[in-house]
Amino acid sequence: MAKIECDLNINGISKKVTIHEDKPLIYVLRDEFGLTGTKLGCGLEQCGSCAILIDGKKKLSCNILAKEYQKSEIITIEGLKTDNYLNIVQDAFKKYNAAQCGYCTSGIIITLTSVFNKNSNPTKDEINSSLEGHLCRCGSHKSIFQAIESIKNELA
Repeated sequence: MAKIECDLNINGISKKVTIHEDKPLIYVLRDEFGLTGTKLGCGLEQCGSCAILIDGKKKLSCNILAKEYQKSEIITIEGLKTDNYLNIVQDAFKKYNAAQCGYCTSGIIITLTSVFNKNSNPTKDEINSSLEGHLCRCGSHKSIFQAIESIKNELA
């Protein structure tokens, strides 16, 4: 497979990297940018741990080619923090200890950030629908939903 030069904007930083043209975005994030918060779980777009924001929309990065997103704004879990402050979802997860092993956490936080960016008062159905396809084997669901309720209360 041929190598290409790819110019990506990740978390507000533009960088040119030389990669194989068929390299999935998750590997570029982790290998070329050193951003290990985005996790590779199933590699089949079924677990949600590789979720990122591309132009404000949630995408799963395990099976999309990096070269296709050269003109996009890509945000990872590391890029949600601004001015050294956690975003509202990250902060709620911290307050409610909404993680155990933490493997799924970055994908869930990215997804919920996308939801709350679109609608400051999403319904329970909208939240549940957005979280479909996110697997948490540790059973952090109760604390995750407590964190979500605190976000809704804060934004109300």
